[in-house]
Amino acid sequence: MIQTSGVIICLAYILGLLFTAIPWGGVWMLLLGIVGAVFLQRRRLHLQKILSKTKTAPQLSNIPHARVWLIAGVVGLLATLYFPLRVPQVGENDISKFVPPESSNQEQLLIVRGEIISTPRLTRSQRGQFWLEANKLDEVKNDKGPVGLGKGVTGKLYVTVPILQATGLYPGQEVAITGILYKPKPPSNPGAFDFQKYLQQEGAFAGLVGRLVNVLDEEQPQWGWWQVRERIVRSQVKLLGVPAGPLVSAMVLGSKAVDLPYNTRDTFVQAGLAHALAASGFQTSLLLGVILGLAKGFKKSTQITLGSLALILFLCLTGFQPAVLRAVIMGFAALIALGLKRKVKQLGSLLVAATILLLFNPLWIWDLGFQLSFLATLGLIVTVPALTERLQWLPPAIASLIAVPLAAMIWTLPLQLFVFGVVPTYSLLLNIISTPLISVISIGGIISAVVALIIPDAGSTLAGLLNYPSDWLIKLVEFFSSLPGNSYAVGKIGIWQLLTVYALIILVWVTTWWQKRWWFASFIAFGLVLIPVWYSASTLFRITVLAADDQPVIIVQNQGKVTLINSGYEGTGRFTILPFLQQQGVNQIDWAIASDFQHNGNSNSWLEVMQALPIKFFYDYAPSQENFLISQVIQQSVQKQKGVYQALPVGQTLTTDIIVAQLINQESPILQMQIQGQSWLLVGNIKSTEIYQLIQTGGLPRPQVLWCSGESLKELVKALQPQVAIATNANLDQKALSEINQGKTKLYFTGKDGAIQWTPQREFEPFIQTTENKTSVL
Repeated sequence: MIQTSGVIICLAYILGLLFTAIPWGGVWMLLLGIVGAVFLQRRRLHLQKILSKTKTAPQLSNIPHARVWLIAGVVGLLATLYFPLRVPQVGENDISKFVPPESSNQEQLLIVRGEIISTPRLTRSQRGQFWLEANKLDEVKNDKGPVGLGKGVTGKLYVTVPILQATGLYPGQEVAITGILYKPKPPSNPGAFDFQKYLQQEGAFAGLVGRLVNVLDEEQPQWGWWQVRERIVRSQVKLLGVPAGPLVSAMVLGSKAVDLPYNTRDTFVQAGLAHALAASGFQTSLLLGVILGLAKGFKKSTQITLGSLALILFLCLTGFQPAVLRAVIMGFAALIALGLKRKVKQLGSLLVAATILLLFNPLWIWDLGFQLSFLATLGLIVTVPALTERLQWLPPAIASLIAVPLAAMIWTLPLQLFVFGVVPTYSLLLNIISTPLISVISIGGIISAVVALIIPDAGSTLAGLLNYPSDWLIKLVEFFSSLPGNSYAVGKIGIWQLLTVYALIILVWVTTWWQKRWWFASFIAFGLVLIPVWYSASTLFRITVLAADDQPVIIVQNQGKVTLINSGYEGTGRFTILPFLQQQGVNQIDWAIASDFQHNGNSNSWLEVMQALPIKFFYDYAPSQENFLISQVIQQSVQKQKGVYQALPVGQTLTTDIIVAQLINQESPILQMQIQGQSWLLVGNIKSTEIYQLIQTGGLPRPQVLWCSGESLKELVKALQPQVAIATNANLDQKALSEINQGKTKLYFTGKDGAIQWTPQREFEPFIQTTENKTSVL
């Protein structure tokens, strides 16, 4: 009874934090508590009447008292009030308040002094990154140095510096960094990473692009756990090399504590094996199992002491990450049960661990790592036994290999679809095959790490024994990642689909009727996910102009068929185009139209797109000498995917399902299109004299929709008078903007409004404004 009451109250606190996402969430939690109390009280009275008429005693003790539900409702209400109190707020002298306004055309160099509070890491752009606790700010007038008195500031900064400037830095150092302050912006495109939200969750509201780092204290570094981590990583990399060495270290310490190469990290994530790189329950269980196994002949007190020391050491080495903290708390619960000679009630310990962590930091309720770790562990506790029972016809070891990853996938897949909209197709099979290798590498990595703390060379020797297992694991993951259809984009599901699928999973868990009809629940869940996706794809017509700097990147979706026009600079494909297409459930690009709008040959983003999605027809307008080699690589990639590549000269018309396009000028360049009867004109960098000359010669047709750069916006709108003009930026004075707004042309700026989307029902909508309107309801 005590355990049931505790479970209800813990769940009420967790649900209360989740209810902060809806209006009046605390009131709803209180009402749920009252309704539950009334229902159970009536149930209890009904059973008491039966007891008075018969001599058989119903199990009243198994029914929680009504006051438990009232307490749970109050706890849920208090959780919704506690959450906003812990949300990071901008301080009075926070450094983010000194970020120059965006209207300033000149970059303002600043010198920020403060203390490094994290180990420098390598970013995808090959820059060093670390967190800085700022305490002083100076303005820089010129290269000679600061002018005026420094200002005392507070706040946390996300700092990136050239990789050579970050070399040798460590936590605790006092540094002065010369660079440019900025405020993070919300995502400009659907599916893009929300950098602003990420910084806010970390308690930071500004970033610093550093150019020069001056170390203010040259003293010997004080002892810190970062030194222990570096000692372990260096020892394991010494004989294993890269990427095997960092991979072993990541499987022991977690990928957040190790600079694992991004291509290896991406391969594991794409294959559905990201959990192997996150120090959490699997490593904790292995560590505790090894320690208790070695200490089996000792007293219980000695076993508990050694196990506790191992857990504390593991936690300090990996860092205080939510998933690790959850696993360590459950490990301590297991040690307490061992000391009391009781069986561990895993579900109760999981809920207690989650409640303790969320009391410490309620913001973790929205941390994806915490959510996935909690759900995966819940799946292992409540679903593995049922799956193992159904797999009794297999040998126990094989049944366990199948049941564990399958249970974790059942409980985490709906959340993954809600966040990413992508299913790793071979994830289950790969997890089954790779589990023995992961176990061997994790155990060997832990042992070599412990030895490396005492004798680094001996730790390196032991790590060297993991060369073959780690190499086999990398090749296995690369093989599965290279298979056709290695991931399938279903599209992001809605919140109602997420909640309904989890309701079905919970019904199968707690209800006998649904347990016998689990196949029916699975059928409903698949239908809830796939039918809306299929209907949306088969009926949707939408044009999306992505925010991609000064390049026109346009995606046309027409009843399941997709056309991509241009791909932007390097990085646009990986960080802008692919996240959007995955969110939309796109697994193939039917037509691709390429035209070099900047004449710099930087078309590498097409290669990024083709690494993830096949292209059926690729049309390359007027490939130049600058991008000749890239065009050859693109042609080979398209043909390898059994697609069609065709180079088109200036003036040749191409036709897709609903698009008629023609490059009418290569020098500017100018691309004219008809999309379902609507005329579009994409104009690159062009001088005002060239504009009037082209108009006089008839080289610029008047479109309904115009895309251009901000520099030529005024002249083009005045000359062509389109219904809608989309520019990359708004670098115009107020007078020029007023003159344009006096006309009938409606203006959008991708730099300010984000992606611009058009549908026949809603016409043109800016993504940032639409997102703000949707989130304002919550």
